[in-house]
Amino acid sequence: MTTTYEDDVAAWALEQVALLRTGQWGLLDIEHIAEEIEDMNISHRHQLAHRLAILMAHLLKWQYQPDRRGSSWECTIRGQREKINRLLKRMPSLRRLLTDPQWERDVWDDALDLVVHQANLRDLPKSRPWDFEQLLSAEFFPDDYFPS
Repeated sequence: MTTTYEDDVAAWALEQVALLRTGQWGLLDIEHIAEEIEDMNISHRHQLAHRLAILMAHLLKWQYQPDRRGSSWECTIRGQREKINRLLKRMPSLRRLLTDPQWERDVWDDALDLVVHQANLRDLPKSRPWDFEQLLSAEFFPDDYFPS
């Protein structure tokens, strides 16, 4: 091993892969490999949360600003759904986050922050008005969800 984790993590990772593939177990940097795997899992959770927040923010804008609806918002909604569904298909264990009340609350708060800053909307629901099945359904758009 010629590159340390601290000097160049990308080069280090390639060297670790080569060591793994050639069975050179004694030369592996086990502690940093474990750290990278943990970080990768955290990254996937953050990606799911970020995509859900964007999706919910756009659904809120869709609901509360019907006069501004357009293909851009629809494209974002459909694109985020597609990417979230793909992520959950590749990593089904992430689905357990969808039932974690604190995680759900944090993601909803992120969505509200996005809407407040992007669209200056106020008086929004304190909790998520849609279940995850609705959120991830290609057919669901909250046209008449909130009475006027």
